[in-house]
Amino acid sequence: MNLTDFLTAPVIMTSLGLLFGGILAVAYHYLKVDEDPRIAETEELLPGTNCGACGEPGCLPFAIKLVAGEVTPSGCTVASEDDIDNLSEFLGVDAGEQEKIVARLKCAGGKGQAFQIAEYHGFEGCRAAAVISGGGKGCSWGCLGLGDCEVACTFDVIHMNDNGLPVVDTANCTACADCVDICPKDIFELRPLAEKLYVQCNIPLEGESVTALCSAGCDACGKCVADAPPGLMTMVNELPVVNYASGLFSTDKATRKAIDRCPTNSIQWLEGDQFAAQSNAEKRFASRS
Repeated sequence: MNLTDFLTAPVIMTSLGLLFGGILAVAYHYLKVDEDPRIAETEELLPGTNCGACGEPGCLPFAIKLVAGEVTPSGCTVASEDDIDNLSEFLGVDAGEQEKIVARLKCAGGKGQAFQIAEYHGFEGCRAAAVISGGGKGCSWGCLGLGDCEVACTFDVIHMNDNGLPVVDTANCTACADCVDICPKDIFELRPLAEKLYVQCNIPLEGESVTALCSAGCDACGKCVADAPPGLMTMVNELPVVNYASGLFSTDKATRKAIDRCPTNSIQWLEGDQFAAQSNAEKRFASRS
C-alpha cells in the first residue's frame, strides 16, 4: 500500500461520518417530537414506587398516559387522596373514580385445617418447598404457609398469622400484584374490595376427597349456589363462582344467605380481615352445635 492509499481511506471514512452525521442532525431537527414539560412534573407528583399496580411498567409511562388523557389520576392505586387531588388540579382533569382493589387468598387451610403429609426441611420459602412433591400439605392446591408473599410484598401489608396463613392489610393494600407473582400455587388474586362474597378454596374436588385433605375446603355441596339469588353463583370445576357481572350482587341478607349453610365455612362474607371472617363463622357454627 502506497502513501496515497494510506491517506485516502481515513479521508473517505471521515467524510462518510460527517455526511451521515449531517443527515441525522437535519432529521432530528425536522422530525423530533418535543416532550410535553408536564410529563416530568406529573411524574414528580406520583409516588415513585414504579410498582406497576396501575397497569403500566412504571410511574413515567403512567405519567405520559396521564398527560395524554388516556388514564385518570385515580388509576394510581398507591397515591393518597391528596396526591390524586394534586394531580387532578395540576393537569386540570377529573380525578376519576377509584375502585379499591386488594389481594385475596383462595385458601383458608392453615395449620389447624389442612392435613400435613410431610414436614418440609430445606431452603426456606414456598417456591423451594413446592418443588419437593408440591410441599408438605395433603392439599396440593393450598397455601404452603412459608411466607414468600410476606417477603415479596413491596408495601409490607402481608403478614403470616399464627395459623400459617398470610393476612392482607386491605386498608393499605395497593394491588401491586407482588404476592400474585411470587405464589407458586397461584392462589393469590386481585379483587375489588366491594366483592364481599368470596370463596376461600381452590380444590377442584368434591365430597370426602376434599374434607380428607382440609376441613376448610369446599366439598362442592352446592348449598351456597342454591341459597344465593338465582344467577349470582354457579358451580365450575367443583367450586362455586360468584358472577359479579350479573348485577345481582348486593349487601342485603339475601346475598349473605349464601354463606349460612356452608358446612366447611369455605365461603365467606368479608368485611375486613379475610380470616377474621372465617373465625366469626366458626364461632357461629360452634354455637349451633
